[in-house]
Order: sequence, then C-alpha cells, then structure tokens
Amino acid sequence: MNIYFWILRIAAFFGHRKARKLVHGQARALGELQEWAKTLGGSGVLWFHAASVGEFEQARPIIERLQSELPFRKVLLTFFSPSGYELRKNYPMVDKVTYLPFATHRNAKKLLETLPIEAAVMVKYEFWPAYLKALKKNNIPTYLISAIFRSGQLFFLPWGKQYLKLLHTFQHIFVQDRASAELLQKHGISHVTVAGDTRFDRVMAVRKQAKDLPIVEGFVAGAERVIVAGSTWPKDEELLARYMAEREGVKLVLVPHEIDAAHLHDIFQLFEGRYVRYTEATPQSVDKCRVLLVDTIGVLSSIYRYGDVAYIGGGFGVSIHNTLEAAVYGMPVVFGPTWKKFREARGLIEAGAAISVKDYREFAAALDRTFEQQTAMGQAAADYVNSELGATERIYQEIF
Repeated sequence: MNIYFWILRIAAFFGHRKARKLVHGQARALGELQEWAKTLGGSGVLWFHAASVGEFEQARPIIERLQSELPFRKVLLTFFSPSGYELRKNYPMVDKVTYLPFATHRNAKKLLETLPIEAAVMVKYEFWPAYLKALKKNNIPTYLISAIFRSGQLFFLPWGKQYLKLLHTFQHIFVQDRASAELLQKHGISHVTVAGDTRFDRVMAVRKQAKDLPIVEGFVAGAERVIVAGSTWPKDEELLARYMAEREGVKLVLVPHEIDAAHLHDIFQLFEGRYVRYTEATPQSVDKCRVLLVDTIGVLSSIYRYGDVAYIGGGFGVSIHNTLEAAVYGMPVVFGPTWKKFREARGLIEAGAAISVKDYREFAAALDRTFEQQTAMGQAAADYVNSELGATERIYQEIF
C-alpha cells in the first residue's frame, strides 16, 4: 500500500490530473472527518464506502431506503476515485461525503478513533486490508454488498490465502449470484447470502423519475428507427458514423462519455458536421437532422426511453458502461466485445435481449437484427430486469 501511494504522489507531482486530485483529496480527508466528528454530538455513524460512481449506484438504493426509514441516523459516504467524489460530493442523502483516507494501518486506526462508527458497508470490490482488519479488531459489523466472485481472483489462487482471510473480516457478504456463493462456500466462507445486484432496483427507480426532454422528443417524432448510443468512445463513434452513412431512415441520439472540446471537435469531423448539438437545438433544427449530439451530462438515463435500440459504449476499450439503464425501458442492447466481467451483460445475452459485436460487420448486422426483432428482444430485456429486482430489500432487512 505504501509503495502504491508513493507512486500516486509521484504521478501527481508530474502533473497527472486524476492522481493529483486523489492525493490532495485523500490527504485532507482525515482533517475533514475530525472536524465533522465535532458536530455529531455523540451520534453513531453508518459508513458506506464505494470505489467510484458505479459502485455508489449499487450503494445508493440502500442509503436511500435507510434515510426513508431512519432519517435520524448519521451516514458517511467515502470514495476512492476522484470521479466518484467529484460527481457525488454534494449528494444530499448522506451527512458527509469525503475521500477514503489512504488505506494505511495508521490512518485506519485514526479514523476509528475519530468517528463512532456503528457499522460499515463496503461495495463490490473494496477490500482494503488496513481498514477491514481495524474494523474487525474494534468489533464493528462490516458488510460487503453486491459482490461478485470468480475463480481467477487472487483470493482463490494458491498464493492468495492471506487475501482469502480478509473475507472472514466481514460479518456478512451479499453476493449477486449463486456461482459466487458456491465459490465462497467451497473455500470455507459460509456467511453469505445470494441477494442479487442493487443496481436493478436503482435503474427501476431512475426510470420512474425520468425527465421529459422536449428536444429529444421532437427529434425522434416520426422517425422510423432510433438508436440511442450511450457513453460512447471514439471507436464506438467511428462504427456509428459509418452505419449512419450506409442506412437511410435511421436517427441517432449520440451521448459521448467525454464532452470536452477536443472530443467534440473529433466528433464534428467524423460526422462532417452533420448533427445538431443538444445545447444549441431548437424544435425546428432537430426536425431536419438525423444525428442529435448530446453535449451535456445528467440526461442519458432519461434519453434511453426515446429510442428503439440502445448501443452501449466502452466495449472496445476497458469495459462496457451501464447496460441496465437502457434495458429497464425494454430496449434491445448492443455493445462491444469487452463485457465478460459483467454479470448483467451475460444475463441480457442469455435472455436474448443483447448482442455483443467485435467489428463493423457484426455491428451493422446486430443493429439491423435488433430493429427487426425489437419487440421480442425488448420484452426479453424488460423481463430480465424485472426478474432481478429486490436486492435492496433483502440486504436492508438483514443489516438494518
């Protein structure tokens, strides 16, 4: 851990933007928590920790259920990643949001001396040894939620026995699927419940709160076929631009993952300027174009409901983005080849609601097929999401 943190400090020193935010944020975290502790008046604290935005979305249904039932409880939310912290630092459903102080034994000891933590909830992949050992030593109930395990993970390798022991520090582990529970039980971890993934409950809640977007509604009005492409990267956009050039009667709502000036310029060149930007659109301008470029954040989850087919970006890079935000609307889903670590992507494919592609030929064929089989594939997507609801209630009842 110390070596890792020194590498981060060196990267920050040489100007790495994300590393600098991480180092500065974590360096001030303990001081912030010490000041916050003075305001607690003896109240105990429920601590939720998420690595970044995706993991926060898995904790969010539990937090919001907790606040609706027990609003007087003090809740702390910590993040490891700057992207998670920056996006949710003003999240109103908790009492304090901050970075996780560097996971050293010294910092773990200080944090537990500073705050009267009554219980800790870690999300999915958060296994910081210093904190888990300190929580166990202080007899603080610690839970892991929405976890998923695979046989190739370090815990289950011959040289990973020390990490396997960390799983015994949790009072209870809530896993997403039966395979994870069986793997843990095979290695002597029996305090396990198959609860499912809280993200399904979250996307259903988001669907119920979807915003009306008149510009998007005007854009899709009268269209034969509409693709909503969410969280796209350059490779995704190249495929979409080629497809749009080859197909008539199709409209595209393009929502890039990054909307900085450089990326928007690249998209301008790729589509030869033949689009309307969401922030500049009028009812008249969207009626005459085939591509609507969404150059703002916070609306993607509401946009999906205006499409016929969803393309989820990121699959030609590190990993696909959130497929459930689209599937919850009963939409067929298409994505790139990097999806195998995502249980929900596998579930959608097995349900006949999604297609993975590895090149343009497969990409074009998949979109054509999803348009043709839209009703059946969309129903399969909706049925799959509905079958996975309920994790929030199961976890909440067990912990609280």
